[in-house]
Amino acid sequence: MNTNLATWHEVIFNQDTTKLLEILDDDVVFHSPVVHTPQKGKQVTFMYLSAAFAVFFNDTFKYVREVVNDSETLSEFEVEIDGILVNGIDMISWNEEGKITSFKVMIRPLKAMNLIHAKMGELLMKYQNKK
Repeated sequence: MNTNLATWHEVIFNQDTTKLLEILDDDVVFHSPVVHTPQKGKQVTFMYLSAAFAVFFNDTFKYVREVVNDSETLSEFEVEIDGILVNGIDMISWNEEGKITSFKVMIRPLKAMNLIHAKMGELLMKYQNKK
């Protein structure tokens, strides 16, 4: 297994936010499926991905296909949330130091997108209010 992919699996399946922070490049760019503009920087990307851990990860989450090379990982996932099957892809770019420089999430179908938008919005609002 590719080292970057193994690291990502370790982070995601353990929901290891400490390790997540370590593998994000300072200038990472996050592309959300529900936010129009790219989100730039380590802290904002960490906020989005930490919220995603809470929304996406339950007993039904699984990767169904992964395409990997030294600098990119494309991982297709499926998860059932509130009775809706969510299908998506995490597109991750890595630098030579093994840090994430770009993270793009794509989700389908529209019903799933609307559900994720609502759930992520609630969590991100709570996060913003704690600041």
